[in-house]
Amino acid sequence: MRFWETDWTFTTAAGVFSADGLDLGTAVLLRESIPPSTATRLLDLGCGYGVLAVALATACPAAIVDAVDVNARALELTAANAEAHGVGDRVRPLLPEQVEPARYDEIWSNPPIRIGKEALHELLLAWLPRLAPGGVARLVVGKNLGADSLQTWLRANGFNCERTTSAKGFRLFAVTTNA
Repeated sequence: MRFWETDWTFTTAAGVFSADGLDLGTAVLLRESIPPSTATRLLDLGCGYGVLAVALATACPAAIVDAVDVNARALELTAANAEAHGVGDRVRPLLPEQVEPARYDEIWSNPPIRIGKEALHELLLAWLPRLAPGGVARLVVGKNLGADSLQTWLRANGFNCERTTSAKGFRLFAVTTNA
């Protein structure tokens, strides 16, 4: 796969999100977002096999990237992909309960919409408040999977949520806290 003017190779496996290659939503997120090169703490929420975590660690040499997922196989693949790309020392594959309290300069996610609305809302309410002051979450959501209603919900729950672009049936949001 190719993004950020680089050719990338990732190991995937059955049982993880988008095992056949880079999914369209994540491709939109990568194409339409600039990595925060001066960031020191980043989160890939729902990391899958680690595309965002590895890309962010590569583009942000001072950053530690927490790669969080509930799928143990995804975390194994993330660790292997981070090692293969030379950023294994800065990508930390973690189950949600393994993450210590931290504030993130940016959160990047193609959130797991298919877990259901209630679970998704719970997930976002748990992680978005971890943004550092001035931090931003970059979320990509399929329009047909409820992107517009999610934007409305985020705003109703005290987050600033701006649509930065729409492409290929996806909405890309920049989410910030009011704190």
